[in-house]
Amino acid sequence: MVAAVLGVAIGVIFWFWGMLWESTAPLFLFFPPAQAVIYGMWLVPGVLGMLIIRKPGAGVLTSVAAATVSMLLGTHWGLVVVLAGLLQGLMPEVVFALGRYRFWGMGISVLAGAAAGLAPTAMDLTLYYADWPFAYMAAYGGIVVLSAAVIAGVGGRLLTTALARAGALTPFPSARG
Repeated sequence: MVAAVLGVAIGVIFWFWGMLWESTAPLFLFFPPAQAVIYGMWLVPGVLGMLIIRKPGAGVLTSVAAATVSMLLGTHWGLVVVLAGLLQGLMPEVVFALGRYRFWGMGISVLAGAAAGLAPTAMDLTLYYADWPFAYMAAYGGIVVLSAAVIAGVGGRLLTTALARAGALTPFPSARG
């Protein structure tokens, strides 16, 4: 239930983030891959779901819920966002699973965020930017992964800590650090 609620809230933010993405495109005409600096917001739910709920599947469920809400509110990417949500939630899950669901600090959060960035890099370069020169593709991939590490990884960890300090996570293990 918590993963779904988080997903719905983040899905509404995604809907606005999609409009921000579209409206900022002209600012990056000088170097289109640079727009990926704001990409990390779309990777927050997979990391945040895992950090708060700390159970296998929480990242995938939170990310798919957010993507589904975004799609239902109306996004020009259509149904593809649900597949993206699945992959973007799965990658942080893999990182936390490799840590045997024992580590929840900043380091693993950043690693989980960066891993989440690999999914859209592969997907976007295949679906949307296949005609870019290799230098653009490499830059885009690096910027997406870095944005994901900072916004989803660091941001997700800081948000979890802030929510725990505010008492919002009292029923969860994440309330204890």
